[in-house]
Amino acid sequence: MPCSSTPPHLSLSLTPISLQTLFQSPEEGWQLYTSAQAPDGKCICTAVIPAQSTCSRDGRSRELRQLMEKVQNVSQSMEVLELRTYRDLQYVRGMETLMRSLDARLRAADGSLSAKSFQELKDRMTELLPLSSVLEQYKADTRTIVRLREDVRNLSGSLATIQEEMGAYGYEDLQQRVMALEARLHACAQKLGCGKLTGVSNPITVRAMGSRFGSWMTDTMAPSADSRVWYMDGYYKGRRVLEFRTLGDFIKGQNFIQHLLPQPWAGTGHVVYNGSLFYNKYQSNVVVKYHFRSRSVLVQRSLPGAGYNNTFPYSWGGFSDMDFMVDESGLWAVYTTNQNAGNIVVSRLDPHTLEVMRSWDTGYPKRSAGEAFMICGVLYVTNSHLAGAKVYFAYFTNTSSYEYTDVPFHNQYSHISMLDYNPRERALYTWNNGHQVLYNVTLFHVISTSGDP
Repeated sequence: MPCSSTPPHLSLSLTPISLQTLFQSPEEGWQLYTSAQAPDGKCICTAVIPAQSTCSRDGRSRELRQLMEKVQNVSQSMEVLELRTYRDLQYVRGMETLMRSLDARLRAADGSLSAKSFQELKDRMTELLPLSSVLEQYKADTRTIVRLREDVRNLSGSLATIQEEMGAYGYEDLQQRVMALEARLHACAQKLGCGKLTGVSNPITVRAMGSRFGSWMTDTMAPSADSRVWYMDGYYKGRRVLEFRTLGDFIKGQNFIQHLLPQPWAGTGHVVYNGSLFYNKYQSNVVVKYHFRSRSVLVQRSLPGAGYNNTFPYSWGGFSDMDFMVDESGLWAVYTTNQNAGNIVVSRLDPHTLEVMRSWDTGYPKRSAGEAFMICGVLYVTNSHLAGAKVYFAYFTNTSSYEYTDVPFHNQYSHISMLDYNPRERALYTWNNGHQVLYNVTLFHVISTSGDP
């Protein structure tokens, strides 16, 4: 018997959503998620209702929710920063141990070493000496992150208290504190996490699954406990997105759910950012933001002047006119317009509204590019999608300048149709001829030891 709305046969499972976990949705209030028929014939529905202390028409409540979302994003970004810099700190600490060992050997040598051996030790010490100041700066930055995390925790508690009491006291002060936290986090990320690409590791094949073209990814803003993997096979007219619970489940092909997008995609330049999928709507220059948890489109917007439908694809074709990516700075779009004569345009996008915040004309012809990815505000472009490809061109958005590079990487399966950087893991995700592949990257960054923030 189909589910009916007759009250005696209706059983609701209500899930109040607190401000800490509530994401933006197209409308507030009651939302029906799923319905099913129980063995006893009752209709079981799952609905989401706002927290009891929240009034959707209360402007101050909305402002508080927005502050909570900002604090949550700061907290997640901090976790990403800590994960990324942990390996660097361990490496420098290892160098400190080596320095102490060499220093002890030099002091204990007391003429027992040959002149050649003594000089070799002395030269090695000279090489490692600059790391001493770097290590001290890393230790200081670690203490800064700890203090920042404590500030986030305190501010989160203050916001939760105000949420419960629904008072307006201290809102402006809280807003200023959130803005200050965001600024401090950005400064930390630029100082500790960013650098210039100097190397790409050998490929790590995770799985061989699907057709020749496709994309796979993890959420660049998810906390470390969230290791979900999204999989999208094909490069046009697809609507099916598979969500695997963990990377291990993806490798084994188990424990996944399916999302059916309301509008088909074009290309393989999709990205998952803060719980939402950003993709190009088929046969249009429209950007779509699809929210996984609510299974709904939050916003969609045309990218002004952007080519589509294989007008300006990468060298491999495949409706790759529009490519979305995320780095330490946020959400980006790479595309081309007629006004730019087929050269790559890179634009910063507002992840909430999808409005273009700023654009740069790189001067590099898109049809000559195999693929592209963003790291620390720098667009890196490969010269081919086939065997022998290398990272050939870099455009620096902070200075609006470019340079030609020569960073080789092993194109193991000879046909790359998706190449994207994940700042949380400092890795490149690749779809290579039906294989899902990872590359680790090496970033060179100079740490100031002057004490300036």
